[in-house]
Amino acid sequence: MEQLDRQHRDVIQGILSGANDMTLATVRDDGYPQATTVSFVARGLTLYAGIGRDSQKAHNISHNDKVSLTVDLPYGDWSEIRGVSLAGHAALVEDAAEAAAVQEEFLHKFPAIKRMIESTGTQPWEEAVFLRIEPEVISLLDYRQGFGHTELYEVPPEWRH
Repeated sequence: MEQLDRQHRDVIQGILSGANDMTLATVRDDGYPQATTVSFVARGLTLYAGIGRDSQKAHNISHNDKVSLTVDLPYGDWSEIRGVSLAGHAALVEDAAEAAAVQEEFLHKFPAIKRMIESTGTQPWEEAVFLRIEPEVISLLDYRQGFGHTELYEVPPEWRH
C-alpha cells in the first residue's frame, strides 16, 4: 500500500466536496456490520455526519470506533464511476466550538436545513450529535481509467485530522 500523496489527496478531496451523502458502516454489538446512508461535510479528509444522539450508529461507535464508508459521485454509466472507500475511526464531537463550526458547514452545504428551521421553528441539532471520521486507509475508485480501477492509500497521520 502506498502512502497518500498531495496529488491524490486533492483528487479525493474533490470527490468528497462533490458529494452529499455517504454510506457509513459501523460494527454492531453482535459483530455484524450496519450500513446506513448519512449526509456529510468534509474538512480536508476528515468527514462529519449528523446522527441521532440515541441512534444505533451512536451506540455502535461508543463500543467500537472502527468504521468504513463509501462516497460516490453521480455518474451516467459505469465507465464514469468515481468515488472513495475509506476505513478509519469515528468519534462523537464533544467540543462545542468544533460542533458549532461543523453546524455552520452543514447549513452552508445544505440550505434546505435553514428552510426547515424557518418553517418548523425546530432545530435539527437538538437530538443530534456530530460524528467525526478520521481516515486511515482510502481506496480511490476511478473507472475512467478502466473498469474496476482502484488505488489504495495509507493516509499520513498529519492528514488524518
